[in-house]
Amino acid sequence: MSTAEHTWPSLDVHQSRSHEPTPYERKLARTLEEVFTQDGHELADVVAGLNARQVRTPDGQPWTEETFTAEMHRLGA
Repeated sequence: MSTAEHTWPSLDVHQSRSHEPTPYERKLARTLEEVFTQDGHELADVVAGLNARQVRTPDGQPWTEETFTAEMHRLGA
């Protein structure tokens, strides 16, 4: 089979969502894009970047590596 004959399944980014993103989720996503671009991809960089920008956990606390990992798991990321 040639490459032209083979089609790969794709996932629409909205296909796996169960709800529209909340304002918190939209803010977190925008800030994470900024952190990844400016600060790095390592977990410590991400946590430090979120805290430096004063984007807090859902309960208003500063991020730790543990709370960030748990929140990404909760959000399905």
